[in-house]
Amino acid sequence: MSSFYSLISGNFVVYINLRKMSLHKENAESISPYQNYSAMKIELRHGVAYLTFDNPPINVLDAKLISDLMGFAKKVIADQSVKVIVFQSSNPDFFLAHGDMNFVTNPASLMDLADAGSDPNLNPMQQLHERLRNLPQVTIARLAGFARGGGNELAMALDMRFAVEGKTWLGQPETLMGIIPGGGGTQYLSKLAGRARALEVILGGELLDSATAEKYGVINKAIPEEQIDSYIERLATRIASLLPGVIDAAKSAVDAASHNTNGITTESAMLLKVFAEPAASAKMIAAMEKGAQTVAGEHKLEEILNSI
Repeated sequence: MSSFYSLISGNFVVYINLRKMSLHKENAESISPYQNYSAMKIELRHGVAYLTFDNPPINVLDAKLISDLMGFAKKVIADQSVKVIVFQSSNPDFFLAHGDMNFVTNPASLMDLADAGSDPNLNPMQQLHERLRNLPQVTIARLAGFARGGGNELAMALDMRFAVEGKTWLGQPETLMGIIPGGGGTQYLSKLAGRARALEVILGGELLDSATAEKYGVINKAIPEEQIDSYIERLATRIASLLPGVIDAAKSAVDAASHNTNGITTESAMLLKVFAEPAASAKMIAAMEKGAQTVAGEHKLEEILNSI
């Protein structure tokens, strides 16, 4: 009888040890390799990385967030387990407000973010957006609230864009500040909307609502708020489940349809030309004094810029 209890006890100890090993393995696998970002969060599900901007109060694309995104892009490019990346925001009022206005008043703070492994002819914002644009994964923007300037440029650098119907506003107000879009905007917008509409958006400086953005081709589709999350999740999960090699083949074939030029470097040169003008810095300072880059001011940014 004692040998029977010894056998049972021994088997129980073995079971407990095996269970501990299994739980340890499960916990290790559940720990995301994409942690310790200061201005965004990453969640992995079924081959999809959900990247959520979380840079209060208005998700400005500042040095902190640019550094986070560049670090993520450099890591995820080699991660074959991630097939799709969904970019979204924790703030329903701001996807990404825009690039930090302090970059114009202090250009060195932007240039300090230059990446040694990227094209030296591009400014740091362009370097980031081009890294995202050239990722092997399928990239999707889930847009809601405001996305102006660098925020809209980042969204346009991605493969697809879906917006919350009636609650999304996109724009390139840089000309109202005395500069031009310099994060890839002149190139991305021209390819998506065509030359005439790109000039209308850039020189007019007005916001596009979700219906107009869809009509102009800037976004794929405007979707009711109660449907957008399930739509994007189904699409992203379906793409992530495709056979190996299919995503790369499809993206390569589609990209071959457009002829690349040196337009992105021309944009960088033209931006630097106007960036250095004292009038541009004065406009940016005046805008921030009137409330730009605050929660209240961002809801009427074009009004503020037009009043200067």
